[in-house]
Amino acid sequence: MPEELLEGAVALLGLDEDDLGAHHMAIRAVVVFIFAIFVVRIGEKRFIGKNTAFDVILGVMLGSVISRAITGQSPFFPTLVAAVVLVGLHWIFARLSFSAGWIGTLIKGSPRVLIRDGKIDWDAMRRSHLSENDLLSALRLREGMEDWSEVKEARLERNGEISVIRRPPEDHPRASEN
Repeated sequence: MPEELLEGAVALLGLDEDDLGAHHMAIRAVVVFIFAIFVVRIGEKRFIGKNTAFDVILGVMLGSVISRAITGQSPFFPTLVAAVVLVGLHWIFARLSFSAGWIGTLIKGSPRVLIRDGKIDWDAMRRSHLSENDLLSALRLREGMEDWSEVKEARLERNGEISVIRRPPEDHPRASEN
């Protein structure tokens, strides 16, 4: 029975075919989709939600590798094993980053302070490749602010987003003018 089951799977997936038909690719797509869900669950969904460069690289590589299993550009089962290895490597590096902060900084980078107490750090802006318009856009989107003098601190975070902490109203330069 197991041998017949294996032969059926080989025929269904077109593992012994040189040219895959549409039905082979459709069945492979279903199998690879279910497999990808399983692999992402093993990876604890971490790389889907955080979107650091480290996480995006895994997403791109995983998509590239598993697409080859669908189209038959690479052997089916070794390709799925490569996908598991990629997720495993991501998991290992994420664990190492948690255990050793310097590894996390090496892999994911570090946050950069862009505004402190209402003053822009233009060197940090330049190193981050951010313009004044980029910063103002983030202030408007995050906090509905137009004036960086109202900002206690704004940082370019490791995931590329700009976080903003407002200054208390009594600390605003304009508060002393009234």
